[in-house]
Amino acid sequence: MESTRDRLVRVGVELMEESGSVDIGLREIARRAGVSHGAPRRWFPTHRALLSAIAAAGLADLTSAVEVSGRDLEGRASVAAAAESYVDFAVRRPAMFALMFRHDLLVGGGENLRATSRPLFGWLRRQLDELGLDETERRAAVLWSGVHGVAMVNATGAMGLVAPGVDHRIVVRDIIDSACQAGPLRT
Repeated sequence: MESTRDRLVRVGVELMEESGSVDIGLREIARRAGVSHGAPRRWFPTHRALLSAIAAAGLADLTSAVEVSGRDLEGRASVAAAAESYVDFAVRRPAMFALMFRHDLLVGGGENLRATSRPLFGWLRRQLDELGLDETERRAAVLWSGVHGVAMVNATGAMGLVAPGVDHRIVVRDIIDSACQAGPLRT
């Protein structure tokens, strides 16, 4: 049976994704969850705490999608599948993707989101380690930053406005090629 806390998070996710906005209220979440308007405060002392729990659920979904996408692949193919999964998540769930990286809204929310998101970066770094590259921490940062940028511009529809006809999958592959090239990164 679903706990009240889990139901509040699930309903929060549903409301956010229905509305396409991170601007969701505690009262509406409580109403939709079938609890009193004061009930969320029992599990979440602040609105920020509930938003953080919703973001943590999204990060768990994203991490799972990325890990599953590259599971049966090796090397760059694994990295490429993971990167494409990351962008696809942002496009399919733009409000969730936006919330997950709204540190201004989530700081101090009690979910320790940095600890939740670090395993995803660690997975990427391990993939680069397996390629035998040097400076894997820096390369992972370059790769994540580039792919995250592609995800953001695709989630907001900006890619189609500034570069209509450019396939984001090709852009992602270019980012991967740049980050994974043999030798040192350009300085």
